[in-house]
Amino acid sequence: MDRRNFLKTAGAAGTIGISGLSGCLGVLGGGGEDADVRFVLTPAESDVNVKEQYAGVFDYLESETGASIEPKVAADHQAVLQALENDQADIADASPTLAVVGDNASVTDVVGIRVAYGASRYFSTITTQPDSPIDSLSDLADETVVFGARLSTSGSLFPLQMLADAGLDVGDAPEGEVTDFTGKWSNDHNTAIEQLLERDEYMAAGTGAFVSLPHVPQSQLPEQVMNISSDADTAGTEDPELQLLAASDPIPRAPLLARRSWEGSVRSDVQTALLDATESDLKGSNASDELWFTGVAEATIDDYEPIRNVKNTLNLKFGN
Repeated sequence: MDRRNFLKTAGAAGTIGISGLSGCLGVLGGGGEDADVRFVLTPAESDVNVKEQYAGVFDYLESETGASIEPKVAADHQAVLQALENDQADIADASPTLAVVGDNASVTDVVGIRVAYGASRYFSTITTQPDSPIDSLSDLADETVVFGARLSTSGSLFPLQMLADAGLDVGDAPEGEVTDFTGKWSNDHNTAIEQLLERDEYMAAGTGAFVSLPHVPQSQLPEQVMNISSDADTAGTEDPELQLLAASDPIPRAPLLARRSWEGSVRSDVQTALLDATESDLKGSNASDELWFTGVAEATIDDYEPIRNVKNTLNLKFGN
């Protein structure tokens, strides 16, 4: 398969910013008289309709709790936090980084950690093309590296940490200028891989392993990735091939977060239902896009200490 044949068609998932959420307050206001639960979703990969993906989750929660689930897709990671902070959402599909910044701001509580086929940890990777002159992360000095969303845990923060550990000066990235290389940020993980394949000036991509590993031969995977990652079995199953430059330490998977000020019995009912859900409960029968996680396990903010450490190392201001 050539580079262009790899590119996927963008999905139909609509996104809204906080102004869009505000416009729905007449329906989704804070009173909760009809036990509405405002569920905000993080934008998915470009080829996924995240509202359709969560259809089974919403059906299950409504059946178990009697509440009416009102889903909205936020424009980006920051919009998810702002929706919770401004009482425009009660619960969120959130990135691991938001667990930390939401806790720092006394805005969110961890409901649980999402688990994929028994794995509560995943990985970030930095990949290049097999014919690239890049053999190690240090070779990326003065080159261009493309990342996922700017505040993505596995698509930006952990790749930056790996580059810093390799001796490159990441400057004020991801919020400011990079020093030792040129950093480019895209909307999501898939787009970062697509741009690596499409644009000759991009020498490497930082993404979640769930997007990159299908293109990486299994023989290149470190032992801990083979032992922990639920994506290891997919390694080397898709074209075109990519070369693995580095894989991160294990990262706690994305949480479900509740607004800390959310009160009432419906909150407890929703949280209990999520923690008790089986894979078949979550997937349901109405979702047209496959849900990436198979369960929700109990967790606390302490489980996200690796994220806090990276955030502090990068001196990330978001959420401070």
